[in-house]
Amino acid sequence: MPSTFVSMGGMTARHQPEPADPGCGPVPPDPRPGSRPLRADAARNRDAIVAVARDVFAEQGLEAPLEAIAARAGVGIATLYRRFPTREKLVAAALVDKVAEYVDAARQALAAPDPWAGFAGCVERICELQAGDRGLSDLLSMTLSADEQVEQLHRTANDVLITVIDRAKALGALREDFVGEDLVLLLIATATIMHITRADAPDAWRRFVALALDAFAHQGAPRLPEPPSTAQMTRAMIRLARERGCAGRG
Repeated sequence: MPSTFVSMGGMTARHQPEPADPGCGPVPPDPRPGSRPLRADAARNRDAIVAVARDVFAEQGLEAPLEAIAARAGVGIATLYRRFPTREKLVAAALVDKVAEYVDAARQALAAPDPWAGFAGCVERICELQAGDRGLSDLLSMTLSADEQVEQLHRTANDVLITVIDRAKALGALREDFVGEDLVLLLIATATIMHITRADAPDAWRRFVALALDAFAHQGAPRLPEPPSTAQMTRAMIRLARERGCAGRG
């Protein structure tokens, strides 16, 4: 199954940091092993930026203007860039808890006594997470590698989900030609449905997911067309990340 968060470079030119505000002294970098901790005011600014970014990305998606996030957090745009030099760094900090919920859904599926119930429940839960957060919905359809914690969560979720899929197939409950890329395609399709119907039919995605699960369980049907390769899906997800301003051009 393709990585949902793959390494990427800096922001596009229109998102490059502005010069520091006049009169602002240097601010220590974010805490890392072996580095100085943030001073109290810098830590408050960082926490405010992350909290606001979480809300704004949930409302508007990952293309939300960083200037709007800075203004709502009560800081200058230069302060935001000192804490988060790239958009993808801010996305990772704001959505790491949501990615952790994605991992939890996969683990709960693996622990379910019934492999099919575990798989179906996991798909429904992931789509529920998408429906409640436009930023996460974007993120699950693209690649992002902004820090080690998010990358490790991604690897864990993918490893667990592959096991969940294999268990459901071994039981005969999931069609044999289902592959991990099919789940990624479902998330991309569901994200589009949610975006279009959110204001007028906010639960329309539930019917689509139910139809998809019914198709996934359908045994004896003609084989599906060949799935896209992992490389093809990864390229598509990198392209979407670039369109959302969450990847460099390298």
